[in-house]
Amino acid sequence: MATDNPLLSPSPLPYRLPDYPAIRPEHYLPAFEEAFALHKAEVAEITRNAEEPTFENTLMALEESGRLLGDLARTFYTVSSADATDEIQRIEETLAPLMAAHQDSIQLDSALFGRIRSLYEKAGDLGLDEEQRYLLERHHTEMSHAGAGLDDAAKTRLTELNQRLSTLTTQFEKNLLADTNDLAVVFDDASELDGLTEGEISAAAQAAADRDLEGKYVVTLTLFTGHPYLSTLTRRESRRRIMDASRARGSRGNEHDNRAVLLEIVRLRAERAELLGYPSHAAYVTSDETAGSPEAVHSLLRELAAPARRNAEREREALQAIIDAEPEPFLLEAHDWAFHTEKVRAAQYDLDTTALRPWFEAERVLQDGVFRAATDLYGVTFVEREDLPAYHPDARVFEVFNADGSALGLYILDLYTRDTKRGGAWMNSIVSQSRLRGTNPVVVNNLNVPKPAAGQPTLLTLDEVTTLFHEFGHALHGLFATVTYPHFAGTNVFRDFVEFPSQVNEMWIYWPEILDSYARHVETGEKLPVGVVEKLRATESFNQGFATSEYLAASWLDQAWHSLSSEEASRDIDVAEFEASALADIGLDNPVVPTRYSSTYFAHVFSGGYSAGYYSYIWSEVLDADTVEWFRENGGLRRENGDRFRERLLGVGGSKDPLAAYRDFRGRDAEIQPLLERRGLVA
Repeated sequence: MATDNPLLSPSPLPYRLPDYPAIRPEHYLPAFEEAFALHKAEVAEITRNAEEPTFENTLMALEESGRLLGDLARTFYTVSSADATDEIQRIEETLAPLMAAHQDSIQLDSALFGRIRSLYEKAGDLGLDEEQRYLLERHHTEMSHAGAGLDDAAKTRLTELNQRLSTLTTQFEKNLLADTNDLAVVFDDASELDGLTEGEISAAAQAAADRDLEGKYVVTLTLFTGHPYLSTLTRRESRRRIMDASRARGSRGNEHDNRAVLLEIVRLRAERAELLGYPSHAAYVTSDETAGSPEAVHSLLRELAAPARRNAEREREALQAIIDAEPEPFLLEAHDWAFHTEKVRAAQYDLDTTALRPWFEAERVLQDGVFRAATDLYGVTFVEREDLPAYHPDARVFEVFNADGSALGLYILDLYTRDTKRGGAWMNSIVSQSRLRGTNPVVVNNLNVPKPAAGQPTLLTLDEVTTLFHEFGHALHGLFATVTYPHFAGTNVFRDFVEFPSQVNEMWIYWPEILDSYARHVETGEKLPVGVVEKLRATESFNQGFATSEYLAASWLDQAWHSLSSEEASRDIDVAEFEASALADIGLDNPVVPTRYSSTYFAHVFSGGYSAGYYSYIWSEVLDADTVEWFRENGGLRRENGDRFRERLLGVGGSKDPLAAYRDFRGRDAEIQPLLERRGLVA
C-alpha cells in the first residue's frame, strides 16, 4: 500500500480517529481503489477455500474482510455530509457508482452465497452461540434479499440499476444542497426580522457577511418545510418569503430541479423490486423490517391520520379565531400557523415558548442536560479532548468513560449550520465497535443551528433542544452497542427500530432534575420558573394535530411513491399532481398544514436511507411511548433502570431480533395506547 496516503495507514490518533488534518481530497479516490481491490481479494480467498464451509472459514472470515473499506467509507461520508465542498461533491459523484458496483460484487457473489447457504441449511448442527446463529441468519437473509439467488442476466441488470440509483440519489442531494443555498432568503433591513432575538439577528448578519452581503441579513433554510423563525417573525411578508422559498426547493425548473431525478429513482426502484420478486419497492423494503409488509404500515398510518386531521382542524379554528379578533383579520395560511400557534399557546396556557431561549444556552444544555442525563442514568462521563482534531473546526471531540473509569469511545458534536453541510440533523459512526476487531466506537452528532457572531451565546429553541437530545439518543446507541461482529455494530438494526432509542432519550428533556440543571438563564443563572415548567409539561400534546398531520403526510407520500408497481412508475407522472392525489387519499391534503417534506426536497427517502421507511419514526414511537411508561412506573432516572435499558436494548446493537430484545426489556410486546395518549389521538 502507498505509504504517502494517510488513509492507507492506521490512524496514529486514539480510538483510530481519522487524522483529518493530514487527509487531502486527492487522497480519497486512490484509497478507495486500493480498498476495493483488497476487499475483493479477501472475499476471493474465502470462496477459493477448498475446505468444507465452516463458521470460521466463511462467516468469521467475511466479518474480518473489508476493514479498510469500511473505515475509509465512514471517514469519507462523514465529510461528504457535513462539509461537502465542491471538490468533495465531485469525488462523491465519481465514487457513488463505484461503491454500488463493489457492494454488488460482494452481495451477489454466487460462490460466497453458496457457502453461506450451506451453513444456513445445517445451522442447528454447527454448535453456534446465539450471536453467531443470528449472524448466519442475517447474512443469508440479506444476500437473498439483495438478489444473490438470481441468474446471471438478472444480476447484470440489477447491478446496472444499483449503480444508476447511486448516481441519482447523489445527484438529488447535490441539487437539494445547491437549491437550499440559492434560496436562502436575503433581507435588506433588520426591521424585516422583527421578533427574532439579538443572537438570531446576529446569526443572519453573519450568514450575509459570509456571502459578501455586508449590511444585509440572510436566513438559511432548514431541511423540513417549516422554519423555527416562523413562530416569532412578526412581519407576515417575511414569514411568507421563508415558507415560499422552502417549498420551492428542487422544483423551479432550473439546473437544480429534482423532479426528473426523483421520478427516475421511483421508476428504477420499482423495476428493481420487480426483478427481485416484489410487487413494489415498499414491499421489498418492509419485507426485511419489523413491519413485515406495506399493508401493516398503511394500516397504522390510516388509523392515525383521521384523528390527527380532526385535531388539526380544531387547532386551525382556534388560530383563525385569534386572527379574526385582530384589527386587520385575514385567512390563515401555512406561513401563519407557527406564529399564531404561539399566540394560542399564550392565551390558553399563558406560555410563550419563543421567550424561553435565554434559558436554553447551548453549552449548558449539552453539559448539564444531555450529558448530565446520561451520567445519572448510565454512569458515563464526558471529557472534551481539544487535542484531538475533527473534520471541521466547529466539530468538538469528547472522550467518553464508563462508570468504572474504563474508556468507552469518542463523541463528536458538530452543532452549527454551514453552506457545505446538508440539512437536518443526524448521527453517524466514524469507527464501529467490535470485539473481533478490537475497536471502540467513535460517533458523531450533526445539527444545523445558526451560528451567532463571535462573542454571542448560542440560544436554542425548544425544538433544537429536543433535536439535540434525540440525536444524542442515537449516539448512545452507537456508543453502548457491545458486539463481537462488525455486522451488528452500533445502530445497525432494522430501519423501523433505529429511531426507538433516540426517541426514548427525549423523555429527559422535561425530567425535573435534568430540566432544573440545564434550563438556567444565560445571564442571571436563574432556574426556569416552576410555573413555566408546569405549563411546558401541560402543553406536551399541544399542537399535536399539526405535528402529527405534517409527519403522517410525509410518511404517506413516501409510501405512495414506493408502492407503485414497475408499470405504474413508468407512466408519465406530474409530481405536484401525484402529491395532491396521494395526500387527498389519506385525507391530509390540508393547505395550511403542508407535508413536512415535499417530494423534491424529501432527502430522507430520495438521497438517504429511509426510502419506503419514513414511517419508522411513528412505528418506533409505539415502542418509545410504552418504554417511557415503564421508566415512570419504575422510578425514572435511576441507574438500575439505565443499566437494564443499556444491557437489554442499547447494548445488543443489531445482534438480536429487535422485538425480541424489546420483550426481554419490557416483559411483553409494546402497546399503542401510550402513543395515542401522547399525541392526543384518543377519542
